[in-house]
Amino acid sequence: MSSILRNIVLAAVWMFAAALPGGAQTLPTVHVMTVPIDAGAEVYYAKDMGFFTKAGIDVDIQAAANGGATAAAVAGNAIDIGYSDMVSIASAVGRNVPFVVIAPAGMSEATAPVNLLMVAANSPIHSAKDLDGKIVAGSGLGTISGYGPRAWIEANGGDLSTVKFVELPFPQMQPALDAGRVDAITIAEPFLSVARKTERVLGAPYDAIAKEFLVSAYFANAAWVKDHADLVNRFIAAIHEAAVWANTNHAKSAEILLKYAKMDPDAAAGMVRVRYGEALNPAFLQPVINVAAKYSKFTPFPADQLIYKPAH
Repeated sequence: MSSILRNIVLAAVWMFAAALPGGAQTLPTVHVMTVPIDAGAEVYYAKDMGFFTKAGIDVDIQAAANGGATAAAVAGNAIDIGYSDMVSIASAVGRNVPFVVIAPAGMSEATAPVNLLMVAANSPIHSAKDLDGKIVAGSGLGTISGYGPRAWIEANGGDLSTVKFVELPFPQMQPALDAGRVDAITIAEPFLSVARKTERVLGAPYDAIAKEFLVSAYFANAAWVKDHADLVNRFIAAIHEAAVWANTNHAKSAEILLKYAKMDPDAAAGMVRVRYGEALNPAFLQPVINVAAKYSKFTPFPADQLIYKPAH
């Protein structure tokens, strides 16, 4: 390569790097863990659509099987920011773990459920009471996937003391149900749409918590948030942009979701999409805090204590 051509190439590379926020080589990295389901996919959208880069941060995303695993990783400072169900977050705070919620994730809405309790099509189970003595699978025992069914069974006349709850990753739930290893599953999108093609809906367990509430959120250790306020605010801005974008761009967001969930796009056709919260409203956090307190056995606390308040 001639010296003139080499100089032109080097100049072009420098100009391209300089055009990126802060320079592509200098963006600070934030380590984030999420669950690759619809409600936990905002970080994937923000990554693929360039919202993180626009906000001036690089985000390393790691996948977890459930919110409990994420809560443990954040508590142990293995990652910076985690996505989790609100039960896992609230239960940790109820045990004096200093978590703070920094951004909303998925909403639970009775009019468009994205997490359902299902049984096999030919199952003799048709009510909560029919689950007495049976095995129910969720993605985590101490998560909303475990506590939602508990609340629903109690609210609908079942004997909770006789029900056995087990933990399974979402991709393993339907095979376990079909093989008869479990009697019911609490399964979320995008895996829910696949299951609905051959299994039967028993109920909407989250309706026993509230008709509308924040089912999941992004959170971090309070000390880390205090020491990294600028990074936190940049992350919040990118997640908010991802929420607004995803709430109105279902086709493109589905492509990104299915890529990271490692599913065949045809298999999840027709899935009900989660609506992402665009602001942290204490009224949408309190119902799930109360349920977490009941089953994790801690004293409920006001939701406002859990929400990050940026300094002005």
